[in-house]
Amino acid sequence: MRMTKVHRSVLCLLLALITLCLSACSEATTARSLPAQRQDEEEPDLSRFLVAVEDEPDTVDFQCTTIYYTVATNVFDRLVEMENDADGSSVIRPSLAESWEVSEDGRVYTFHLRENVRFSNGSFLTAADVLYTFTRLLTWPGSSNRDIAAVIEGADLLMNGETDELQGIALLSDLDFTITLSEPYEAFLACLSMPGASILDRESTEAAGERFGREAACTVGTGPFILKEWEPGKGMVLTANPGCWSGPPACEGLIWRFMTEPTEIRTMFENGQLDILDLDDLDNSAEYFYHGDIYQDRLRSVRRIALTYVALNESVAPLGDQRVRKALQLALNREALLDAVYSGRGSVENGIFPHGLYGYNPELPVIPYDPDGARALLEEAGYPDGFDLIISVRSSSTQWDIALVKLIASMWEKIGVRAGVNVMDESEFMRLRKSGALACYAAMWTADFNDPDNFIYTFFGSRENTVFRSLGYPAGEVMDRVQKARIIRDASARLKEYQELERIIVQEDAAWIPLFSRLHFYVLGERFDGFRTSWNGSVKNNYRYFSVKE
Repeated sequence: MRMTKVHRSVLCLLLALITLCLSACSEATTARSLPAQRQDEEEPDLSRFLVAVEDEPDTVDFQCTTIYYTVATNVFDRLVEMENDADGSSVIRPSLAESWEVSEDGRVYTFHLRENVRFSNGSFLTAADVLYTFTRLLTWPGSSNRDIAAVIEGADLLMNGETDELQGIALLSDLDFTITLSEPYEAFLACLSMPGASILDRESTEAAGERFGREAACTVGTGPFILKEWEPGKGMVLTANPGCWSGPPACEGLIWRFMTEPTEIRTMFENGQLDILDLDDLDNSAEYFYHGDIYQDRLRSVRRIALTYVALNESVAPLGDQRVRKALQLALNREALLDAVYSGRGSVENGIFPHGLYGYNPELPVIPYDPDGARALLEEAGYPDGFDLIISVRSSSTQWDIALVKLIASMWEKIGVRAGVNVMDESEFMRLRKSGALACYAAMWTADFNDPDNFIYTFFGSRENTVFRSLGYPAGEVMDRVQKARIIRDASARLKEYQELERIIVQEDAAWIPLFSRLHFYVLGERFDGFRTSWNGSVKNNYRYFSVKE
């Protein structure tokens, strides 16, 4: 097969950096570690690697991000995985844990790891690695996924520095361990399928320190791929992990290009230099692929289990007034927004739980488009002439995201709200959002695991969570109910409580503005094979099944 320009450039990169990949984290290897590549092995044939476009992450340390999970889901594994069964329902399947038992009171989980699972550096997976993983998740500076392990007994003491041991995890043998929860949590197994719960190799991760998730050679997992290279500003190279416990992937490797220019992305795909085209990465030219005859047989779509929403920070005046927030809700023609920006490819949502998520409530009242009612509420709240508001948006956002925010601003202008759009550097946006300082922003939350807890607790489960998301939600009694709903053992009673809380938060308190969920469209290259989406509508989680046609 002809080696394209992008393949040649990455091959040069691979040859130049391979030595660094072998030595940069030599202190992280153990006596039983296997070398990344023997001297007598052939260089990989990059023409057989799949090529795709990815957003460039600031870190691939999955414990310290809630956005960049592609490396987590392809280079690492979790104790359990969530997959779709034959009828499309999401089910929890064994992964690194081949089996488990749950105590009658729902607090003690006894896990049994698979035998002879190796990390890509050759180290064997043991229960001590699991203990280290969850201990680090709770204590590592910058951890963004502590909620996963916060339900484990003693997690609060560990996070507060009162102890240096996580008492809720007991090692029974090299392969067997128990996790004891402080109280029952019905979504715990589903939660363990999250990318942020991926299992680390203790020795190499400890040796890497802050380089883990930032340097390729220091990022060691058990998954189907090995992160071989990361050249900032350009891309990553992943190679197949031939010793993966679940079998090697269908392709020899992946080349991820960090690209944001729609014209360049489209040109590369049409020239055969990209194997999969995510239409979210394009500008108006995406319509050509949606409707043109040439690519219809290679056009694929899947429903995202995700919600696009507008966050309103109640700690910023005048957003602390429920009448003001309700006015902002009523002023948005959400159907028109979906049509204008995404050509109607999706569904308007009225709550926290989107279509496709376990617990979705089709009976929620529709939030109407009522600009007259919105103006009346503003006048009642003491803002007959409106007020100033800044809507923040990340600089890495797509053209569609920015267009959406500008249309939202224009609709609010019609009720007197002078809304400005501030496109911010990614790191500054995240810093301000995590500190609770953003007044308003639009975003999309994609389900990490198929349970309503992943949405409602993440945003409204505690004061800390509402600050982290710049929501400033003050209703302590509602947050207490969200926390207590997690321990309800009866499935129907738990869903009923979640749906009632959803109604209160969105419909009564107007704590945020749900917009819509969307269909996700891709176009496959001519040599692409093995297309499969994950349960939540992502393709990037399932690169292991993709291959290059013979």
